[in-house]
Amino acid sequence: MSRVLCIDYGVRRTGIAVTDPLQIIANGLTTVETQKLMKFLQDYVAQEKVERFVVGLPKQTNGRDSDNLPRVKTFVEQLEKAIPNIPVEMWDERYTSVLAHQAMLQGGLRKKARQDKALVDEISACIILQGWMEGHRNC
Repeated sequence: MSRVLCIDYGVRRTGIAVTDPLQIIANGLTTVETQKLMKFLQDYVAQEKVERFVVGLPKQTNGRDSDNLPRVKTFVEQLEKAIPNIPVEMWDERYTSVLAHQAMLQGGLRKKARQDKALVDEISACIILQGWMEGHRNC
């Protein structure tokens, strides 16, 4: 099998998470400056077999589109053109930042580590990917 790579797209930085090749476990991979994201993804898929991209779908808690949605849609279009052989699926990312902070607290991270926005983005991507995996196990 091959990996599923999740992208929590942000204006400045983007969190990346990935499954193991058997798609059993989601792990945070890294955080990338958004301006360097496409190159990072192209390099990654040249080294690792990726079967699908999952991109966080930014919605407000009431279900309405967030301010970031147009940027994410533009990115998805660019990704589909740059790496056309790997399908892209969007997945609801509501509450992932809150869940990421809770996970950091429960994990015993100190306040300074919890303020690391790059780490929050990476953990958020992992939470999105875990949600996607759970949603597809039930199919």
